[in-house]
Amino acid sequence: MVQPHSGSSMSDYPLFQLGKPRFDQNTFFGRFRHFLDVIDPRTLFVSENRLQESINLLKRFKEGTLPPGVTNEQLWKAQKIKQAIIHPDTGEKILMPFRMSGFVPFGTPVVVGLLLPNQTLVSTIFWQWLNQSHNACVNYSNRNASQPNPTSAFVHGYLGAVTSAVSIAVGLNVLIQRAKGFSPTTRLLVQRFVPFPAVASANVCNVVLMRKSELSEGISVLDKSGNVVGTSKVAAKYALLETALTRIVMPMPILVLPPMIMANLEKLPLLKGNPRLVLPVHAGVCLAAFAFALPLAISLFPQTSQISVDRLEPEIARAANCEVLFYNKGL
Repeated sequence: MVQPHSGSSMSDYPLFQLGKPRFDQNTFFGRFRHFLDVIDPRTLFVSENRLQESINLLKRFKEGTLPPGVTNEQLWKAQKIKQAIIHPDTGEKILMPFRMSGFVPFGTPVVVGLLLPNQTLVSTIFWQWLNQSHNACVNYSNRNASQPNPTSAFVHGYLGAVTSAVSIAVGLNVLIQRAKGFSPTTRLLVQRFVPFPAVASANVCNVVLMRKSELSEGISVLDKSGNVVGTSKVAAKYALLETALTRIVMPMPILVLPPMIMANLEKLPLLKGNPRLVLPVHAGVCLAAFAFALPLAISLFPQTSQISVDRLEPEIARAANCEVLFYNKGL
């Protein structure tokens, strides 16, 4: 098999491994750099020719027929392009707005809409519905399609997320409007933070409805070599709880930081004297929070967790030749 040339420093582009992350997933910084790659919007502009070149290069690597002079850098970049555009299970192209690399540019206008001040009942319902619809399309387009999964599970997850998001957002807005102890300024400030609990609760509802089958069927637990030891319902409960926590924390920087920043920026003479600048500045703040805070939040949580065999089912504990097993909790 022809080995690729290093082509650049090993720290930037280590020895290429097909299907593996380029960065160490056991460290926060490694996960952060990985997710920056995943949401990199530059892959949206890759031409069809460049995509086919990347696919062919990876195919030749797999077959052991790489031409001389191919570097690790070329292979890592080819894999980044393919993974950004092609679904790993179906082999089909993912629609641009629903790719992970399109999450920031296509999701930012929705976040701006969610955080607009002085929302009406209709606008609150519309933006919450649009946000959950976009999330549902992204989740479905990037789903694990290696195992059959009924479409009804996605429909139930979507309907549950929309219902909970709209109900909480509308309910909180009504309560705030009726609160007699708030001044108009305080009421406006508090209203800006309503989208976060609405979206966070919808995320949890979506996870529970989409993955409830795991509680009855269990998930795979593996040893440190990646070998499946068994299927555990106990691990499934932990995975679901950890994923729900992740889904609560993930939207926090996107939906909490911009209102805090805008509340201070709007006091500046520049924005007070030029109200037309508020919306573009608001959009810029949301874009920055989305682009940088989102990968930071995701990177806090490794996708693989470990659990002591003492906490698992007796049959799995007996089958394990170690004290700790691992499971993939997902995002």
